[in-house]
Amino acid sequence: MKPQFVDIIFSKAGKIQVKKTAKTRFDGPFHFHHLCELVWVEEGVGTRIIGDSVSNFKKNDLVLMAPNLPHIWRSDANIDFVKSTTIYFDPDFLSHLTDDEATLNCFKQLIQKSRRGMWIYGETRKKVVKLLSKITETEGIPKIIDFLKVVELLTGSTEFDALATILYNNRYDEKDAGRIYTVYQYLLKNFKKDVALKEVADLCHMTTNSFCRFFKSRTNKPFTRFLNELRIGYACELLHDEQHSISAICYECGYNTTANFHKFFKQIQQTTPAGYRKKLRQDSML
Repeated sequence: MKPQFVDIIFSKAGKIQVKKTAKTRFDGPFHFHHLCELVWVEEGVGTRIIGDSVSNFKKNDLVLMAPNLPHIWRSDANIDFVKSTTIYFDPDFLSHLTDDEATLNCFKQLIQKSRRGMWIYGETRKKVVKLLSKITETEGIPKIIDFLKVVELLTGSTEFDALATILYNNRYDEKDAGRIYTVYQYLLKNFKKDVALKEVADLCHMTTNSFCRFFKSRTNKPFTRFLNELRIGYACELLHDEQHSISAICYECGYNTTANFHKFFKQIQQTTPAGYRKKLRQDSML
């Protein structure tokens, strides 16, 4: 299995395609395509991998991706309903509507920034989400006008974080992509358990040393870093619920000792689990 190229065909109604999803869970393949993609998660919690970025998503997650950026959203096992709105559009969409050089340059800069994936937050996200909720109810010119308002908000905003690292480069050939996807699938299902390096290397029919070199060359990070990012991301999600003690979260995420949990948490989040939870409390009071 490999990251799949998905050929998304536009309807005759226009140059943008709106897809509504409501089902038990996000379980699509690791894939890419030739269109830009704006994803609004209306309901759901889980993990997303975009390029070499591993992070969690939750309700109102909003991400813009340029063409050919491999990605996957996976719901947590305890989630039984997800909902999303996705807009696909051609990176040359605006050139069909205007020849104004300044406008086209702004749009091109937006597409360039989205090559690493853009996680959008703050007032920009609130305003974009409001427009996206309208777009699904309209057709024709009103839909295009609302989408252009979205584009205007995104091109003028600084409220975003890049997801994939600046060094990320999609280097997968078909064979490599299949191996990486197999590893991703396995880890997304098993990161809460003990994961033996040899077990994962065997999935790729490699020695442990060869696998470690291969994984780092394709993902820009060591295998252990990727695994810990999955675990700590899940820990951050659990820390939102005060009913979970920090020690219980440690073992739920796949760590055998609290010392290791605290070590990797601080390494990845630049704070302790207690510090992270304290900040969550403070933010909720604003």
